[in-house]
Amino acid sequence: MSFDGVFTHLITKELNHTLIHGRISKIQQPYENEIVLIIRSQGKNHKLLLSAHPSYARVQLTSMNYLNPSTPPNFVMMLRKYLDGAILEAIEQIENDRVLHFTFRRRDELGDLQQIILVVELMGRHSTVLLLNKDTGKILDVIKHIGHSQNTYRSLLPGADYIAPPKQTSLNPFTATDTQIFEKLSTIEECTGKALQQQFQGLGRDTADELAYRLMQRPNEKMAVWHSFFAAIATPEPTFVETENKEFFTPIPYQTLISKGTATAYPTLSSLLDAFYHDKAERDRVKQQAGELLKKVENEYKRNQLKLQKREQTLADSENAEEFRQKGELLTTFMTQVPRGASSVTLDNYYEENRPVEITLSPALTPNQNAQKYFQRYQKLRNAVKLVGQQIEETKAELNYLETVLSQLELAGPMDIPLIREELTEQGYLKDRTSKKKKHEKKSQPEVFHASDGTEILVGKNNLQNDQLTLRTARKTDYWLHAKNIPGSHVIIRDNDPSETTILEAAELAAYYSKYRHSAQVPVDFVQVKHIRKPNGAKPGYVIYENQTTYYVTPEEENIEKLR
Repeated sequence: MSFDGVFTHLITKELNHTLIHGRISKIQQPYENEIVLIIRSQGKNHKLLLSAHPSYARVQLTSMNYLNPSTPPNFVMMLRKYLDGAILEAIEQIENDRVLHFTFRRRDELGDLQQIILVVELMGRHSTVLLLNKDTGKILDVIKHIGHSQNTYRSLLPGADYIAPPKQTSLNPFTATDTQIFEKLSTIEECTGKALQQQFQGLGRDTADELAYRLMQRPNEKMAVWHSFFAAIATPEPTFVETENKEFFTPIPYQTLISKGTATAYPTLSSLLDAFYHDKAERDRVKQQAGELLKKVENEYKRNQLKLQKREQTLADSENAEEFRQKGELLTTFMTQVPRGASSVTLDNYYEENRPVEITLSPALTPNQNAQKYFQRYQKLRNAVKLVGQQIEETKAELNYLETVLSQLELAGPMDIPLIREELTEQGYLKDRTSKKKKHEKKSQPEVFHASDGTEILVGKNNLQNDQLTLRTARKTDYWLHAKNIPGSHVIIRDNDPSETTILEAAELAAYYSKYRHSAQVPVDFVQVKHIRKPNGAKPGYVIYENQTTYYVTPEEENIEKLR
């Protein structure tokens, strides 16, 4: 389902019930198109998410954690100026459109009472959030500035008069009279979802199709079906439906959808939206934030792959070094038999019982110069073979390291990206753009989980954390886990005698935070920390160990959330 007018109507009721008369205690803008307001209401802090994302625009309460940028954007600074400490007086939906007005009351610098409206328009790529002075109708600021050249209907710029989006002329299903509704339903030639959308405001395609389906089931009881549907909507049963190809969220179970997939109920509309949008929005944010890092690491990975191929070719060629020396010796011995300007010559090879051997020559060189050329190639390969073995091992270590970083980027959430950037900067892959002041800030810490018996389990989220966790934080008697021969996180059980249940839970964490997160039967090595060591000069996150036991687990996200 899309975030249509019907869903906007219901979320407005839910927000009014929870937030009205609450006071804003904190304002954040974690991402370019999203605002989070911390509102203290009914003795609790609530996180209100206002998203103007072109694909995931929505308004909801959320339990998700968001990373607050160290440098606040201009729009959030304006919000703090006008809304910090303000009281939320009203939340109003405009008609049955996807437009919400949050009206706040506060006193200005002179102590005068002031009303400020935060307008949220949920309209796909045209979605926006703007701050409006109620008395003057002037825009104070907008999350996305839109000039007249971009939109001839209206300008969304500070100081401009606010012009509402074009109004719909169709009927509002929540305020229309029975007579109006009956007239519209009776004049529709064919009762389809598309036809209902043309007659009534704010019906998304899924809602319109569901209503049309119910009306067609009882064609002679149109008004009874209509009232029954909207009565059910009035007391939502938030439902997440997963079909083979797509996922849907609906305010009540839709018969047209639940027959095609599995349905899961949620206690509130906001928790339903968290479940539906969390992974989608997270992956989108990671893609935006990690684009530069991903491109850099992929380029480094390809460069090292080419380097490895060249070095392995050099090693293969070195096996022919003796052959080059023999050909040089033969040319020197039988110099008089080598014609000038020839491209090859056949000589008796006294190294192999005088069997004839054809030797390739450069016509531009003399016989003696050709012989010296073979001696030079022999010497070059002899010298190279002394180093190439070590270089191949170094390149393989580099590739393994870059593979772990690529795996971390694939699994990362938005809050993990700065940690990976920190690691790549420290390893010299990225330039350090931080100020001297920032360089002295406390380094990021591993994530903490708790087993079902309360035992603390620590998980590194990048290779710097993995090193810190395994080599410094962990005691020698603690236990260490890692997906076997797979890029992933180091996991530490802070116990010298963990229960089998705790071991399996920690193993599931190690499998979940590895490249094989979505696989079944992931092998995970389990060993006491005292059996782990780091080779000199090894890349971050790389250790060797012995005396391990291997467990096979299938990671499930629900189980991970219980340990969080």
